[in-house]
Amino acid sequence: MKTLRAIIADDEELARRILREYLTTEPDLEIIEECPNGFEAVKAVNDLRPDVLFLDVQMPKLDGFEVLELIDSSVAVVFVTAYDQYAMRAFDAAAVDYLLKPFTAERFRASLDRVRARFASAAPPPALPRDLRLASRAPGEYLERLVVKDGPRVHVIPAAKLDYAEAQDDYVALRSEGKTWLKQQTISSLESALDPRRFLRVHRGFLINMERIVRVEPNTKDTWLAILRDGARIPMSRAGYSRFRELAGGV
Repeated sequence: MKTLRAIIADDEELARRILREYLTTEPDLEIIEECPNGFEAVKAVNDLRPDVLFLDVQMPKLDGFEVLELIDSSVAVVFVTAYDQYAMRAFDAAAVDYLLKPFTAERFRASLDRVRARFASAAPPPALPRDLRLASRAPGEYLERLVVKDGPRVHVIPAAKLDYAEAQDDYVALRSEGKTWLKQQTISSLESALDPRRFLRVHRGFLINMERIVRVEPNTKDTWLAILRDGARIPMSRAGYSRFRELAGGV
């Protein structure tokens, strides 16, 4: 077995120290970086290309699921957290294992055995959902922010500041504060993740923040235009216009 290169990402120093102590007793594991927040974790993984990432769920700046969304799927991920409610969603997100704090040395070694088995197998790593943060949501929970990777940089877009999203093949173009960001996901999955009381699918290719609509104008016989605060003119289909009237109280 080759030496596996590991990164620890946890905002608690004590948690990082415990992992560090356990890992240093394993001759085939090498710690190459420790990160106290999600942003640093994404940068470290993309720069250093580790084999395994020990990842907390609740961290500053980016949470664990958002980190997982922004890194390469070849990295074996072990979630390490004090919150058991994330367990099923972690496995849905293709994590190798889920360690619930506090855990014993025996439980940690069992987790390492799973990691080693992953690399001993000739099978490719499981495919990750296109948008892991969406896959990890609890029922009735809607996204309050979106994360977008732009080269080495990560941008966080609060949902309240999203003007609209436009479908572009396998991507969506997110318009916010005068800028446009491309994110690899479908507009349907984005629609299902955002609060339907705030965001409206007005056309098969457009999703609009209702608060940005200034007025709606007739366009053709069966279409309308939504005029937004920034002057954008977004097409509305007949079905989209009906949904808009319903959501706006029949105006």
